[in-house]
Amino acid sequence: MEVIIMKELLEGNEKLAEENRKYFKQRHLLAVNLMGAPGAGKTTLISAIAKELKDIPVGVIEGDISSSIDAENLEKQGLRSSQINTCGECHLDARVIRDGADQIDMHDGIVFIENVGNLICPAEFDLGESVRLLAASVPEGDDKPFKYVPMFSYVDVVALTKCDLKEAVGFDSDNFVKGLRAVSEAPVFEVSLKKNEKAAGIDTLARFLREKYEQM
Repeated sequence: MEVIIMKELLEGNEKLAEENRKYFKQRHLLAVNLMGAPGAGKTTLISAIAKELKDIPVGVIEGDISSSIDAENLEKQGLRSSQINTCGECHLDARVIRDGADQIDMHDGIVFIENVGNLICPAEFDLGESVRLLAASVPEGDDKPFKYVPMFSYVDVVALTKCDLKEAVGFDSDNFVKGLRAVSEAPVFEVSLKKNEKAAGIDTLARFLREKYEQM
């Protein structure tokens, strides 16, 4: 796997994002910008969705500050993956997305762009995606929509992960939704992806993405 290094921010990100949007449309690819804090379960979420959507090709543009661990693990599952290392930058930008998309070279399917783990910077950069998906995990707390307004107001859909831990950490679902609804009407899908157990709730999220794909 060739690892793409992101060296600098590019002026004109919006223009490049529009070019990416045309690129994905021409190839009939639903581009999903997956954002979330470190440890929210983004990679695990991609893996579970791909297993649910067995009839739709799934590829991944993986963004990390360093390493290619997640991309390598997804490739073992049979998913086409490319790796972008930001070398300290806290987000991906539109320029490197095109490089990552060219590397996986897909026609027809869903491409997940797993952004760098961060609840701030990724909300500021359009990548040319069609869907903005936020993985928000229960252990992070139910107050996050109140604290990270730009991110929660930016997304199209929220996957609330690690829901099996609600009772253990005292997570208040009503408070979480209250904070989200103050800034967004994005639907929330509650999922639990415990290791060695059948994923719970992933079917409804996968169905949501399937409908977006079929509407292209």
